Amino acid sequence: MIAAVGLLLGVLLGIFLQPTVPVWLDPYLPIAVVAALDAVFGALRAFLDGIFDDKVFVVSFVSNVLIAAVIVYLGDKLGVGGQLSTGVIVVLGIRIFSNVAAIRRHIFHA
Repeated sequence: MIAAVGLLLGVLLGIFLQPTVPVWLDPYLPIAVVAALDAVFGALRAFLDGIFDDKVFVVSFVSNVLIAAVIVYLGDKLGVGGQLSTGVIVVLGIRIFSNVAAIRRHIFHA
């Protein structure tokens, strides 16, 4: 319940305060959001499987975001930022769809 309230509060604050993202963070924000979504869907799948652990979720959430950001940073420094960003999005997208498919099977038994 606390997580749901925190999420709602964060969304409302974002809508009403309309924070701006510094220009230097622009390439990292979409990657960070997708990495965070991967962790959230993985946690939901683990919850439905009955193996959810809050410590694992927090470590997964933070490490996903940091590793994705580091990969994009290294890609920018090597001059291949777009390609590495695309690769990160594809890999995390596959994981998200895999977790969503498992969640769907749990909920709808199909």
